[in-house]
Amino acid sequence: MITHIQGRLVEKNPTDVVIECSGVGYLCHISLNTFSQIPDSENLKLYTHLQVKEDSHTLYGFVEKSEREIFRLLISVSGIGASTSRTMLSAMSPKQVREAIASEDVVKIQSIKGIGLKTAQRVIIDLKDKILKVYDIDEVSISQNNTNKDEALSALDVLGFNRKQAERVVDKVIADHSDAKVEKIIKEALKNL
Repeated sequence: MITHIQGRLVEKNPTDVVIECSGVGYLCHISLNTFSQIPDSENLKLYTHLQVKEDSHTLYGFVEKSEREIFRLLISVSGIGASTSRTMLSAMSPKQVREAIASEDVVKIQSIKGIGLKTAQRVIIDLKDKILKVYDIDEVSISQNNTNKDEALSALDVLGFNRKQAERVVDKVIADHSDAKVEKIIKEALKNL
């Protein structure tokens, strides 16, 4: 019903803002990602999502349309509510959320407070195809990364390192250096094992 709101920024907090529009103050719940992008200027426009429940009408605001779309995709998943979606978008940027879903990174999604293993897997199952289709993410680059990861893990396995521990370190290396070649992944992992 309300697709965006534009007006004078009256109050700005890490979790919400108040925008005055034609004499009415609208409370919009926001993510930390949106909070960090809101300019300190007086005039503000946010893209919104109105959630209507029996006992409340809640307005969520986003600086970018892409963040709002990710929010809407997340709340479409069974077990993910608006507050969990907002927490997810506060912990990761919309781009990181898209990449985590597209690359089936269960660990990264599960690291969000309130998301367990089954919910993380459900997010990936329900949204991977939509994310790949809507954002035109190339699955080839994702599988290339997974190939590098697999090769690095098998090399570390041959060197006698614990598989689970090595996987955690390799995931961290890939998160920090997404375009790293197998050799670099192994070298960085060896420094941290």
